[in-house]
Amino acid sequence: MELLSNEKQVTPETPPCFVWHTWEDRAVPVENSLQFAAALRRAGVPFDLHVYERGQHGIGLASKPPFERTHPWASDCRFWLQARGFLK
Repeated sequence: MELLSNEKQVTPETPPCFVWHTWEDRAVPVENSLQFAAALRRAGVPFDLHVYERGQHGIGLASKPPFERTHPWASDCRFWLQARGFLK
């Protein structure tokens, strides 16, 4: 159980993280992401944290077919990756 608790695995060598969660996720409480972000901050690891109101657990890049809508996390992650120099 200890090894599966992300907030307990953070060290100063942990790479920068993009963290997102949804308030309505019933499978995993949003507090897990908040605790992970707090551990990143304590360790001095850069992170970008987003908590969205809507979105079920396991949401992917797009809505159900015909995949016309993407959740905002995808564009926010792209912005973060570009800002960090991972994407051009």
